[in-house]
Amino acid sequence: MKRHTLTLYAPMEGDIIPLEEVSDPVFSEKMMGDGIAIMPTDGTVVAPAKGTIVQVAPTKHAIGIRTDDGAEILIHVGLDTVELAGDPFTVHVNVDDSVEVGQPLLTANLEQIHQAGKDTVTPMIVTNGGELKEPYVFHTGGPALSGKTVVAQAEQ
Repeated sequence: MKRHTLTLYAPMEGDIIPLEEVSDPVFSEKMMGDGIAIMPTDGTVVAPAKGTIVQVAPTKHAIGIRTDDGAEILIHVGLDTVELAGDPFTVHVNVDDSVEVGQPLLTANLEQIHQAGKDTVTPMIVTNGGELKEPYVFHTGGPALSGKTVVAQAEQ
């Protein structure tokens, strides 16, 4: 059987950091799964892979994607941003929409998030990594271009 590489791209522009450096233990201790985080310099969140939208948080701060290869991805914009009740966010997709790599999913007003005293660090988690044949290898450090910089790969 031919193997192929599953690839996840950066969901935002900014600096890629290890998940362990996120100040919220839900993310840093990988309670939801493994991944990376972005210290964003731009508020546009894009699809990290081709797939289907499976969740849009009512407060618009988080979005879930099931990739065409079966990975379930959660992108969570900022820490404790659920408390902002959706104000700094504009969602561009709906549940069940098909998306392509680099397609805008939501826009976050980073300045408004900062003014509210919240951290804009954005974790991207593979929530079903244990179900995949091979784990993702995450790449951290350095700048990320949304939809262009590879942040994770797995062989299937």
